[in-house]
Amino acid sequence: MLAAALCVISGCSSPGDSRQSPSGQTPERSQLRVGVGNPVDTAPLRLAVADGSFTRAGLDVTLVEEPTVQDGLTGLSSGSLDVAFATDVAFLNAAAAGTALEFQGEAYTSAPYTMSLVTLPSSHYTDLAAKKTPRIAVDDGNGLGKLAVDSMMTTAGGDPSTAKFVTRSYDRMADALRDGSADAALLVEPYLTAAQQNLGAEILADSCRGATTNFPVSSYASNGQFARANPRTLEVFRRVLAEAQQRAAADQSEVRQALPKFTGIDQTTASLVTLGEYPTSLNGVRLQRVADLMHNTGMLAERLDVPSLLPKTS
Repeated sequence: MLAAALCVISGCSSPGDSRQSPSGQTPERSQLRVGVGNPVDTAPLRLAVADGSFTRAGLDVTLVEEPTVQDGLTGLSSGSLDVAFATDVAFLNAAAAGTALEFQGEAYTSAPYTMSLVTLPSSHYTDLAAKKTPRIAVDDGNGLGKLAVDSMMTTAGGDPSTAKFVTRSYDRMADALRDGSADAALLVEPYLTAAQQNLGAEILADSCRGATTNFPVSSYASNGQFARANPRTLEVFRRVLAEAQQRAAADQSEVRQALPKFTGIDQTTASLVTLGEYPTSLNGVRLQRVADLMHNTGMLAERLDVPSLLPKTS
């Protein structure tokens, strides 16, 4: 009884105290600035912040909206972000260019019709491999969109080197289709469902085929220096994130219910959005698929060893 009373008075931590890292030691810091992007990908993290999961674990997580994945990488470099969200392709491109990164968790994996090439109903582009020099709108000329289109065209029997890429943000791709500057656009959710509803957009090809079947899409990472200085803090972050991912994986209805608040779409559209998978662990073998496809398509000059970019405890 006396020991229990002293523990209450002094605020000491018991072995099960959620404010400890999984290793049982006190985290180096209590605050994290975490970048977030596509609300579909980042829904589990957003929900965990909103419901107090991180606070109960002793972390005050401030979410910072990233207009583009490059903003997340810039935030890591400048120190304005402790953890950033980006596509796996963007992170691996940065790592190959010499940026010291450490993955902290996987956010999202594609599923059928979560990422697709679309055209307008009036388009005569109905066969992915048939057009001589197709103009394809992607969000990044050297990112996930290009990699997916290259793989899709190869699977369809076409030559990806003939594609002309038109860079547009997802919310401007409809304009590129309407004004004729693009023959097709690679869209992800919720933009894909919105384009089908508002424009009558038709799916030319689904990305979930061939080398990009159930493909790792996005993750969270810290810069290497921050990760080395704050290993216990990031242990806690990974644990709470994994729990949030597990909840989303077990019941995606919670994600659908939250999408209107996170994205501005209505509940009807949210109910129609096709959701991918929310990985519940950080898996180097899975992420290696992305690096290997990037290398095989010439996006990376040399093969990248992804497990070396993971925390030593993963």
